[in-house]
Amino acid sequence: MKLVIDDKIPFIKGEAEKLGNAIYLPGNKISAADVRDADVLITRTRTRCDAQLLKEAAVKFVATATIGFDHIDTAFMEQAGIAWTNCPGCNATSVAQYVESSLLVLAHDGLINLNDCTVGIIGVGNVGRRVAERIEAIGCRVLLNDPPRAEKEVDFALRHSELSTLLKECDVITIHTPLVTTGNHPTLHLADERFFAQLRKRPVLINAGRGEVVCTEALLSAIDKAQVRAAIIDTWENEPHINLKLLSKVYIGTPHIAGYSADGKANGTRMSLEAIARHFKRTVHFDVHPPMLPADFCYYPEGGIPADPRLRLYDPRRDSEALKQAPENFEALRGNYPLRRETFDPTNS
Repeated sequence: MKLVIDDKIPFIKGEAEKLGNAIYLPGNKISAADVRDADVLITRTRTRCDAQLLKEAAVKFVATATIGFDHIDTAFMEQAGIAWTNCPGCNATSVAQYVESSLLVLAHDGLINLNDCTVGIIGVGNVGRRVAERIEAIGCRVLLNDPPRAEKEVDFALRHSELSTLLKECDVITIHTPLVTTGNHPTLHLADERFFAQLRKRPVLINAGRGEVVCTEALLSAIDKAQVRAAIIDTWENEPHINLKLLSKVYIGTPHIAGYSADGKANGTRMSLEAIARHFKRTVHFDVHPPMLPADFCYYPEGGIPADPRLRLYDPRRDSEALKQAPENFEALRGNYPLRRETFDPTNS
């Protein structure tokens, strides 16, 4: 079996070889010629998996080691008979850590009071659920908004709040929806001028879902009009060619790394390999684990050793400073991301 693999997928070398011959290439440069005689493609979001790439290929299975699958042309895959999988929930705890750490920074800087803070979560799938758990644990009131779930799940409908309620009552709004362009509940430019005009408490806006869910120009206008107190942006429109004016105005701006803990990456790698093994009816054990941290580890040592151990594990200001200093390195900052764990416990991997 021949596998073509994005060379930035972590902890996979030595494990993919248990399935066959592995070829590692930059994800944004994988071409039709590269996959012509491959059986499997393992990728991330930077490889567009469509007819242009795969129509002449022998590929039978595509795995993306990510939650999102906007880069996969699912209609073509079905038509071509190519099986595929993503990794739902693989980095949910990592994104929750990002949001929690951002709130801790905001509280430290006096922008919010955690004991009197209402957080609205738009999109309550695997990630949104985990975000809710973490935010409730630090004492915030949480409102949940997910119309598709509310229509299908009676229990969730009892907790569901209308978007208009979030826009009126929340001190922080954090977005974790997929990018949906059709149907009854599209999310493309969900946060548009009308969205921001309805805000009542000048909330902090966090986007760690999909960049296109927030309209860049509308957010810039909202910042200038003080409709929002601050913006924390991890996912951007037109990545990696992000809007530099917006970057200069956000409180925290990071290069699409909210889900990039080593734990989340290991989960995605393991889930991808296991899916391939199942598809080809292979019995293989994959030993995919991130390295442990030293006891004195601090993610952002230049910022001082924080008393809160959660900021020792992860402080988004380090990533924000790196991006603001060199936005042209957006892809490099993602591809060469520092070690980040969700826990100091080496058994929790």
